[in-house]
Amino acid sequence: METDYDVIVIGSGAGGLAAAVPLAQAGKRVLVCEQHEVPGGWTQSFTLNGYRFSPGVHYIGELHKGGRLRQIYEGLGVSQDLEFCELNPDGFDHIVVGDECFDIPKGKENFAARLKERFPAEAEGIDAYLHTVTRLNEQVRTLGRVRGARDAVRAAGDMASVLRWSQRTGRDLIDRHVSDPLLRAILAGQSGDHGLPPSQVSAFMHAGIVEHYFHGGYYPRGGGFAIPRAFVRALKRAGGEIRLKTAVKRILLRENRAVGVELEDGTQLTAGYVVSNADPEVTFGRLIGREHLSARLRERLDRVTYSCSALSLFFAVDMDLRAAGLDSGNYWFYDHADLETLYRQGQGSHVLQADMPGAMFLTVTTLKDPSKMHSGHHTCEAFTFVGYDAFAAWADQESGARSDDYQALKEELSWRMFRALERRIPGISRHVVFWNLGTPLTNEHFINATRGNLYGIAKTRDQVGPRAFPVQTEIPGLMMCGASTFSHGVAGVTSSGLAVAARILGCRSNDLLCQNGPPLRIYPAEDLSQWPDDLRQRIARKAEKR
Repeated sequence: METDYDVIVIGSGAGGLAAAVPLAQAGKRVLVCEQHEVPGGWTQSFTLNGYRFSPGVHYIGELHKGGRLRQIYEGLGVSQDLEFCELNPDGFDHIVVGDECFDIPKGKENFAARLKERFPAEAEGIDAYLHTVTRLNEQVRTLGRVRGARDAVRAAGDMASVLRWSQRTGRDLIDRHVSDPLLRAILAGQSGDHGLPPSQVSAFMHAGIVEHYFHGGYYPRGGGFAIPRAFVRALKRAGGEIRLKTAVKRILLRENRAVGVELEDGTQLTAGYVVSNADPEVTFGRLIGREHLSARLRERLDRVTYSCSALSLFFAVDMDLRAAGLDSGNYWFYDHADLETLYRQGQGSHVLQADMPGAMFLTVTTLKDPSKMHSGHHTCEAFTFVGYDAFAAWADQESGARSDDYQALKEELSWRMFRALERRIPGISRHVVFWNLGTPLTNEHFINATRGNLYGIAKTRDQVGPRAFPVQTEIPGLMMCGASTFSHGVAGVTSSGLAVAARILGCRSNDLLCQNGPPLRIYPAEDLSQWPDDLRQRIARKAEKR
């Protein structure tokens, strides 16, 4: 049947664009529909008062030579328009528990050595823990390569181990190997990368995040938007199309097959395949409609749980933060070692009753990427988790015009976050020159994220791996990618987009990586002497105060 497009992609997040680009490069007629005025989903950036912020990209792993995400960027050719800054290799994540700070360094061996230096009595358990993390990830990759009976026989041992760990949690993984409460807190210190208490997250998700950063952390030069910008350029070079401010009203079905989309303005566009980069509730509940789903899928939608949401504080300061002791690494601030309690509090409304948050994440984006300086000011992003229900009372009010009590609450919560930061960085609150607070309702509006979720469906034991949503839906012609399928984060959703493209084209994901893009350019955030002269001069100009 003649169609307007071969493939229509709903949403321009990292997953949607990772599906669209290789499909267009393979000669398919591809259209990406994005509801927002800028592409990117969680990888977008926005500018307020001249300051640029990136709400969903704080650091990315696997960009070292030979790293999987680096292979993807170079293989799709987007590396010609992408540059990254490497975070402090001696501490790309700073885990601050009470008054103690532990810096996670680049390199598995360096990580192990530093842990054993601080906790010598736990040396054997530390080695066993890191070995198990590596082994679990290897086993998952081995099972992913199974293609027939012979492969299955060879992988039988891995299968048995995976099944044993499939019902265990991140806390089980940590507690099995070490006993020191502070060490356990440090090993769980990156829990904000999935947002669950250690007792709720899948052991495989915990292990995957730990391994993802074994080779350090990286930040896109220019901010998160550099990623969708590079993909959109590649899409257009390949003849693909993207339409911004183009919301999809519904997915068109014919004889229970997806055959296109209807836009908000009533325009209908047909396609051989529809790919949804939206979460399951938006995809099936709103764009398809429960009446068109099987009883099994309806039941699943009704019981699915979504990941956490957050208060997102975007601000700028005229303070010399490097002189104050900060660097390009991320800061995870915890009041005490009981991270289980702190993350459980983040699932509800505790932050609305507390004097200040007990757990926060802080990143100084202008220390990660000095070229982002504006008028000599540093831009910062701080987050603390909160449940959606705490803001549900204002959900029906128009975004940008919500009532005075909502605005007053935002202001109060912002200063509670600043007071918490003040304890760690004395004087910072007196140097704030701009701030703005996002809530779960902000995420719901701009990202179209159900209940303002950050990471798609919650990564609990019963919602990961084969229990997550598959890229091939039960509806012929409808594919899905994004944080509720393979995994979340830039790397996870990018892999899901490639999997969708490979399924449509009838090939393997690696077959799509044939563009031979240039080597990815990476600059050390802590050593400007290794940056090109033109960038150093630009940084010097931006660092001048006006």
